[in-house]
Formats: sequence, structure tokens, C-alpha cells
Amino acid sequence: MFSAKALTMPTQPSKHVVITAYRGVSLLDLAGPMEALRVASTAPEFGPNAGQAYSCTVVSAAGGPIMTSDGVEIVTARASGLGGLAIDSLIVPGALYVEDTLRDGALIAWIKTAAKRARRVCSVCAGTFPLGQAGLLDGRRAVTHWMHCRLLAEKFPRVRVEPDAIYVRDGKVWSSAGVTTGIDLTLALIEEDFGRAVAMHVARVLVVYLKRSGGQSQYSPLLHEQADRAEDRFVALETWIAENLRSPLSVGELAARVHMSPRNFARQYAAQRGKTPAKAVEAIRLDAARRLLEESADPIQAVARQCGFGTEEQLRSTFLRNLGVSPRDYRRNFSSVPTIAAPRQSHSGAKRSVNRGKVPRAPGGFRLPKQAGLVA
Repeated sequence: MFSAKALTMPTQPSKHVVITAYRGVSLLDLAGPMEALRVASTAPEFGPNAGQAYSCTVVSAAGGPIMTSDGVEIVTARASGLGGLAIDSLIVPGALYVEDTLRDGALIAWIKTAAKRARRVCSVCAGTFPLGQAGLLDGRRAVTHWMHCRLLAEKFPRVRVEPDAIYVRDGKVWSSAGVTTGIDLTLALIEEDFGRAVAMHVARVLVVYLKRSGGQSQYSPLLHEQADRAEDRFVALETWIAENLRSPLSVGELAARVHMSPRNFARQYAAQRGKTPAKAVEAIRLDAARRLLEESADPIQAVARQCGFGTEEQLRSTFLRNLGVSPRDYRRNFSSVPTIAAPRQSHSGAKRSVNRGKVPRAPGGFRLPKQAGLVA
């Protein structure tokens, strides 16, 4: 049995973090942020006698044993037992099933009350649903797992859902996307509290990126949000765009495909998709370029042409603006294609290649796959 009590750290001078639990909670949603907070105390910046950076308390409505969705039972404190104890950050983890996050009405009521005295309120994955039920997301931007973004928007129409974000901060309320992004969010909390060096230390120890590139759409199929809406007149258009990236794809050309005037098309598309046609085309081109950089050895200039960017510089500026990395750095971090080693020079009298006089490249071996990306 996993005991939350055993992991509870002294509350002073630590920042007190309260993490909620309920039957069916995802263990990784809960334990990922908790481990990041624990590791923060091991940063060299704190010194040997600095104490713990954070103290963590896991609570449930009634306290006692809670069975997670992973079949591991954890021991929790009773939420009401905290009384008026100060809460620096309140973290609400998600679950495998959305309905599990909403079943405990007493816990949601406590979250609503406790949020008033917490400096920060955070959700991980489907933990956004209890926050939405408590009214804590009304009028705010938020994100959840990409599979549940549409449900979140439908269930809580006052929430401005940002489906591609890894995490979102709106005032004192933070929300993260699917599962492991709870660690991304926690790294951002640590960086805000103690600076980049401490957050970088945690990222290195956990072997994760301090700030991963791209949004969570890279982990879902292209245009997944629209794909299951057969009545959506723009689904076929977006599929056609993905298949014709070398075309100009102007508003006029796209409007003609759906038999609408350019002005009416631009207005209706923006209203339905929440972005302009130009931004949608750029996103689809970017997605295609990202996949080519991951899965092919094509030169970057060729990738730019295939995806309709025209020049390598235009591709580079699009990557930097949207992902914060250059195409070359993105390929270095995420490509799963082996680097081809140069042929060895023969020691015999065989004829040399046209690159005579140049030092051959050393064998490059294989690039790191996505899962092996490390913080430098």
C-alpha cells in the first residue's frame, strides 16, 4: 500500500501543496507532479540544510484508503482535516474515465472552497472536469486531454478550451493536457517559484524536457477534433488541404472547393474552427512538415517545398513562431530515422569518390528516438 502520509514533508518553510484523490484517480497524474516537487529539494541551489522545497499532502473527501485506476491503493488524509491551513498550490489529478472525476460531489465542493485560499489551483489531464464543475474555470482558458477537449467545451460552455496547449495558465488557475503533461505543468510551477536552474535540475533528474516543443495535437491523429463529425462541411476540405499542400491554398481557392464566396467562407470557417483559414492551412502544413522531419531523411529544403512553405527560411520562421525550435533542432530531437554513415575509404588502390580530398564523416549511428530526448 502506498502511503501519502509517508511522503508528507514538513510544512515550514516548505510550500504546502495539496493533491486531491478519489476512487479511480490516475496514479501517474498524481504521482508525476508529486515526484517533480520532491526532486526540487535536491537541487544544488538549496544546500544541505535548506529543508524541503515543497510539502505534499494527498487528501480525499473521507480520508483513508483510495483505490486508483491502476489498481494501487493509496492512503489519504481527510480533506476537511486541513481546516484553514494555508495551501500554496492545489492540484487536482485526472482519471482514466471522465465520470470518475465527477462522481465525488463532496470532494468537488471542498475543492471549490479550498481554491479560495490557495495561491494556485491546478488540474492534470481530466482533472479539469472537477474544476469546471466547481465553477473555477468559468470565463477562463483551460486545456485537458486531447480526447476530452470537445466534451469539456460542451459540458462547460463558459470555459475557453485551448485544445493544442501542453498547459495553460489563466490567472491563478493552471491546467495541463494529457497525463504526463502534469509534469510539464509542475516544472513551470517550480520555475516560477525557484527559478530556471532548479526547474532544469528537476527535468534532468526525471529525464524529461524542461519545455517540450509543439502542442498535444502532435500526439493525436491529424484533425482528430473534426474527423468524427460527418456533417461538418469542412472535414473533406481539410483532408483535401492535407493532400494538396503544394497548391497556393488561398482563401479564394478553398472557398471554391466548398462552393462559398470567399468572404462567407472565411467568416463561417473562423466561427466553426476558432481560427482563420490561413492559420488552419499553416497548422496543417506544419503538421505535415513535422512528420516528414520525424520519419524521413529528406533535406529540410525539400521538406519545405513538399509542405508548401516555398523556402527553407519560411519553414524555419513558422517552426520558431509555433514550436519555439528550428526545423533542424526539431529533427535532431525527434527523428527516428537512422543517420546514414559515409562509406569507408578503401585502403587498396581502388578509385576514390568524387569527394576526393575531403575527410569522410564518422559513422553517425542512430538518432535518439522521441522517447529518449533529454535535457542538455
